[in-house]
Amino acid sequence: MDVETIALCESSVSDQGVSLIQAVLESGRWGDGPMLESFEQGFARWVGRKYAVAVGSGTLGTWITLRALGIGLGDEVICAAHTWHQVAQAITLAGATPVFADINYWSGCLSPEKAALKITPATRAILAGNSNGHPAAWNALRSLADAHGLKLIEDSTEALGSRYLGRNVGTFGDVSVFDFSMPSALCTGEGGMLLTDDEALAIELRYLRQRRLSDRASVSIGARVPLQAGMSELSAALGLAQLSDLDERLLQRKRIEAWYHAEMQSFEGVKPPYLAEDVDEVHWMLYVVHLGKRFTASARAQMIEDLKACGIESAAYSQPLHQQFYYMHAAGAVGRQRGVLPDTDRIGDRALALPLHTGLDAEQVKYIVKTLKDTATNVGAGAAIYL
Repeated sequence: MDVETIALCESSVSDQGVSLIQAVLESGRWGDGPMLESFEQGFARWVGRKYAVAVGSGTLGTWITLRALGIGLGDEVICAAHTWHQVAQAITLAGATPVFADINYWSGCLSPEKAALKITPATRAILAGNSNGHPAAWNALRSLADAHGLKLIEDSTEALGSRYLGRNVGTFGDVSVFDFSMPSALCTGEGGMLLTDDEALAIELRYLRQRRLSDRASVSIGARVPLQAGMSELSAALGLAQLSDLDERLLQRKRIEAWYHAEMQSFEGVKPPYLAEDVDEVHWMLYVVHLGKRFTASARAQMIEDLKACGIESAAYSQPLHQQFYYMHAAGAVGRQRGVLPDTDRIGDRALALPLHTGLDAEQVKYIVKTLKDTATNVGAGAAIYL
């Protein structure tokens, strides 16, 4: 076994994907064409929403969403600091203020109860994500948003295929955001998608995404300044090809999860993966373990180095936004010292992401877990590991 090949995440393209990309190259139309439209329509059907707007990234998509909703300077958006950073950082880019609320420790998702404590007259929206595949408490978040007249934005980047109360994630927000960069199970290199059931909002999102050739004849062109934030035909072709076998790929990833679960039983005190009462299915983005209380952030860093020396790529799952330099020290900083978001701090220090992708086999998973056990014993003196 060549352990040097065990990367944290990998992407691959099928023969169909190569053919679609070749077709785009030969067409001479590499932007704003039929491949993009097909990918948008196909992804909307797969998730279960009416309208899809492909964008250059999840960050750009969230920025466009906030603009389309009229959210900007002087407004507040409640979000988690434990999140897909690139999406939440769009709040700052839009000129609004991110207000960090703590998470539910077990799911890793924004806590509706803790978010409620952060609402002020300046609050305009709630941005919540499905942490590493586990759906947030969408019923409670929707009730909270509706009760206060707030928009609900759903970041589903990490949870392709997960289901909550019989529905796919991506169907709960006024707008749902997906980012298709690595380590997404559907990877276009760079890119993202916005989903909504509101036709007027979808039209506005498309307008703000980019100026299109068809806009040249519009009497309203220039009424609002769009971004240059579209997705190319090449990226759309790659996305369309990956969408065609996404269900099969998700099943393969489930088999790899099962191998991990079986091997993880060699750790003392391992708890089964958490599944909230209303959650039907979780598709994890990466295989994340939570280290026991005896571990520190520096101990986790040592484990990452030990795994790397053994040919295994791993990573700290989260570097909470409220602990990052900009949000702690920049003018008008909204970050806080440790202790204000205790559950976020706990996960931020102890969550360790291990490889999860369809290129793994059972022997590699066995090797990863054995190596993890060895380094955990050496660094943490036998402290427990939790999924």
